Amino acid sequence: MEDAAFYRAMWRWHFYAGLIVLPVLALMAVTGALYLYKPEVEAWLYPVTLDRPAVAASPARLIAAVERRTGEKVTQITVPQTADQSWRVMTRPGGGAPIVHFVDPADGRLLGEMRGGGVMGVVKNLHSLALTGAVGNRLVEVVAGWAILLCVTGLYLRWPRRGQPALAVRGRPKGRLFWRDLHGTLGFLSAGVILFLAVTGMPWTEIWGGGLRAVVAANAWGRPKMASIPWSAPAKEALPWTLREGGSGAGGPGDVGVDAVARVAAGRGISAGYQIILPAQPGAPYLVVTLVERADDARALTIDAASGAVVQDMDWRMFGPCAKAVEWGIAVHQGQQYGEANRLLMLAGCLCLLALCLTAPILWWKRRFATPPPATPGARRTVAALMIAIGVLFPLTGLSMVAALLGEGVARRVARG
Repeated sequence: MEDAAFYRAMWRWHFYAGLIVLPVLALMAVTGALYLYKPEVEAWLYPVTLDRPAVAASPARLIAAVERRTGEKVTQITVPQTADQSWRVMTRPGGGAPIVHFVDPADGRLLGEMRGGGVMGVVKNLHSLALTGAVGNRLVEVVAGWAILLCVTGLYLRWPRRGQPALAVRGRPKGRLFWRDLHGTLGFLSAGVILFLAVTGMPWTEIWGGGLRAVVAANAWGRPKMASIPWSAPAKEALPWTLREGGSGAGGPGDVGVDAVARVAAGRGISAGYQIILPAQPGAPYLVVTLVERADDARALTIDAASGAVVQDMDWRMFGPCAKAVEWGIAVHQGQQYGEANRLLMLAGCLCLLALCLTAPILWWKRRFATPPPATPGARRTVAALMIAIGVLFPLTGLSMVAALLGEGVARRVARG
């Protein structure tokens, strides 16, 4: 009998968690699936690919061509992986939204531009709810925590029991059993991937992710210690997650120029597939960052602008175990670490999540919008304690759980009159 009460208590948490976050999870599933194909979408919309391989002019000539055409100062330049791709040169008019100029590397012709991150920038901002500012970032953290709770409770509810297989779709679409089985089977099959996506998405959040970054940096689990002048915004965007809490060493006056920096990078084995972030202020260094696909591709050089000396050369081998775990998780989350199989698995997770978001309200409708039956007080307290334990790990989610418990308590008192 107590097992039945515990089941009902878990069911109520699963039900209310879905009610709270279902629309946002559906949005994240759609935008996450789209973002997995960012390279293909951008190649389709923008002049990313040249009609023939090109021998590139010097970075300085390409920067000069863009500055001459736009009248704006260049902040960074991206050297592509292959010779048949255009170079990307970024400006930030008035310090505002970035404009990426696609440049023919052979003669400096401007082939097109992408403003504010382009279409995939919009998709990324929708996925992270960045369009709503700090509130959206915190909401993402809350939703990710509730998604973890949904996975935990869903696995418990669908775990094989007598008369209830984990994987089965019985009945017909007109009946409730069909939709319950479809929802449960999809959830059971995809819970591991969805749980992984939720956990590995947490490092991007401001509160939990920022705190983790600070802990990693403070304990030297992510990078070597170095003199700290905070990175500029463009530099932070280019850096691996682990290195964003760091800074750059101050240098003297003078500038060896971007061509010298490219030669230094080539001398260190970085000749393609990297970005050069130009000094944001006098005395700041150049930053060279590799374009990361696999986590162990991560590498960043800081180069003194006055002398061209390498101030620091940071790569994957210098990251601590916590930082390596986070970087690996991010690369897998983005479908990059293990090639196309990795991307297809993450896509399957997104599509299953979307299907769960669609089948859940249908199943509720089939139940005539009835809520799960109440459990015994003892079962409610036990399950609430388990859920709050998850909330301790993710504080913003925990606060929303406390609010949900208080709301349910108030609703019960009102119902009793």
